[in-house]
Amino acid sequence: MHTNQRFPNEYLQDVLVRLAHHSSAIEGNTISLADTVSIILHNKVTGKESYDLREIYEVKNHEQAFDYVMEEIEALRPISVPTIKQIHAYLTDRLQYDHGEFKASANAILGADFQTASPQETPLLVQQWVDNVNYRLGTHEESLEKEPSKDDKLETILESHIDFERIHPFSDGNGRTGRMVMNYLLMENDFPPLIIKAEEKAVYMTYLANQDVSGFHTFAQQKLAQEKERVDQFRSTEKEQIQLPKKQKDDLER
Repeated sequence: MHTNQRFPNEYLQDVLVRLAHHSSAIEGNTISLADTVSIILHNKVTGKESYDLREIYEVKNHEQAFDYVMEEIEALRPISVPTIKQIHAYLTDRLQYDHGEFKASANAILGADFQTASPQETPLLVQQWVDNVNYRLGTHEESLEKEPSKDDKLETILESHIDFERIHPFSDGNGRTGRMVMNYLLMENDFPPLIIKAEEKAVYMTYLANQDVSGFHTFAQQKLAQEKERVDQFRSTEKEQIQLPKKQKDDLER
């Protein structure tokens, strides 16, 4: 696990496990949360033995993608087209022949009543998406003179996630990639990550299908407030762990 100054390391492990489990489960993966812990942290499956190898890779691949995201954030690199492609490449490693490459043929979102971007449109649309996001978040050289408010930044990130899913730039893995990219933008801008649970799939998909930025914003605000409390709990625990050896040392020196 990559060391990061913004969040406690144990919290980042906790995020990785929950993100890997829920983001994969939204796409139909059946691996339990307990087995996700075992796969990510111990490299073994301890539960039922009938998991498809594909499912195991879907979960395990989140580790390399998340480490990469945290390294990029720590290096203060704004989101870019190569970054998005690399996130997709890590998430679909051993799963797709075209990992890290934009789609070559048309695709669709199951149950959606709108057309996703054509393969020909995709490279330009993703570049425009990146430029727009960085401009609105204030991370572009030619950004707005006035620093956007925290709430404006959150709305930009959530709206951009909906737009990304509608472009659907890859042949497969768009949901997992889009949620990882969204969390890149959130953590880069000092928000906690947004972990959308598998049981919240229906409401989440409704926000995407209806382009309901307002509803998604309300949903995200509540979840991010809860996530901030979780971060604080891990931070308190980390401080206690640091202070305990110091206290023990002081006691020995008395």
